Amino acid sequence: MTPRNVPAKADLEVKDTPASPDKESELAKLNRLLGAVMRYLSDDEQEEIDIEYLLENTEGLRDWWSEYRELDRKRVEEEIKNSLTALSLEELETIREQIRTKEK
Repeated sequence: MTPRNVPAKADLEVKDTPASPDKESELAKLNRLLGAVMRYLSDDEQEEIDIEYLLENTEGLRDWWSEYRELDRKRVEEEIKNSLTALSLEELETIREQIRTKEK
């Protein structure tokens, strides 16, 4: 199982094919976002890390974070689906009860 907030192995694979212009612009965008976040985090004058400030003041970061979280949610859902067959009936019933409690 992949730990949360750690890219899945497939996310880390590097392809030998040359990057398309879209991939290059996406890479440039990610580099810009990472640079902005790292500048903020490495600022010695910052006493507290304010995630909301980062999301508000780094153009495109909130959209990227929302997309990333959605992809992560889908990955978690798939991991759960794939592991259901290995669970006992008792474990499945416990999960079902947790879901029902959450829906109320």
